[in-house]
Amino acid sequence: MAKQVIITGGAGFIGSHLCERLLNAGNEVLCVDNFFTGSRQNVAHLLENKNFEILRHDITFPLYVEVDEIYNLACPASPVHYQFNPAQTTKTSVMGAINMLGLAKRLRIPILQASTSEVYGDPTVHPQPETYWGNVNPIGPRACYDEGKRCAETLFFDYRRQHGLDIKVVRIFNTYGPRMHPNDGRVVSNFIVQALRNEEITVYGDGSQTRSFCYVDDLVDGMMRMMKTEKGFIGPVNLGNPGEFTILELAEMVIAMTGSKSRIVFKPLPEDDPKQRKPAIDLAEEKLGWTPKVQLEDGLKRTIEYFERVLQNE
Repeated sequence: MAKQVIITGGAGFIGSHLCERLLNAGNEVLCVDNFFTGSRQNVAHLLENKNFEILRHDITFPLYVEVDEIYNLACPASPVHYQFNPAQTTKTSVMGAINMLGLAKRLRIPILQASTSEVYGDPTVHPQPETYWGNVNPIGPRACYDEGKRCAETLFFDYRRQHGLDIKVVRIFNTYGPRMHPNDGRVVSNFIVQALRNEEITVYGDGSQTRSFCYVDDLVDGMMRMMKTEKGFIGPVNLGNPGEFTILELAEMVIAMTGSKSRIVFKPLPEDDPKQRKPAIDLAEEKLGWTPKVQLEDGLKRTIEYFERVLQNE
């Protein structure tokens, strides 16, 4: 049955793909964004759809609308952006969660929180299962995002315990694909843009730190499956690709796929940067019937093609 759905952060990288998928499934979508990191360009192709609406709004302030479901994605998600105004980043996670939970409570509707693998910090357990409590520095430069998202999870679970709210929490691991911001400082977009410009490719540390890379279509599929689960299944659920690659492997793959003349340069590792990151996805497989389908090489090919168009237009 078609639903009226609100997506906060709907003009962002992941949010815009979610808007598209929910519209294609026949829903009415209200995209809410303050355009700090989101872009109208990401959703421009949806504006002609009569079931799509866009609202400029900052969720640190209350929002009063009538909808059937909420996907709460609003928050800068890359270090470059979330460290630009760290106090506002924490407010977006915490006050934003309070306002969206308040809306869900008033309407008695399900709400999904886009949490993050950053709640695990620099993990001492590998791969990271949902039962792991994490290893986060609460006073470091990444804490505005890490602890903001951890506090948001706390609020979601407290609203469930206190008010019986139908919550869903997913923890998103590294995701990539078209509509990533070219200057977001994330490793995939960084490497592709540097390679296409034949600039030096910056690897922090010795490149032996690992990440898992999930293509955005797979992630959105997992989020929609999570929202459809029965009331009472609340998560948290890891969503990410368990394929593990070193940062150096990724750099070499991007150079080969772009035919770039770039050379790799090494710089000091940023403070609190996780050494390993890989999701345990047993719960997602069991409860959502979800497993990522897009292999890294295929996803990179599509992402490189996107950035080629972006750089040509510049």
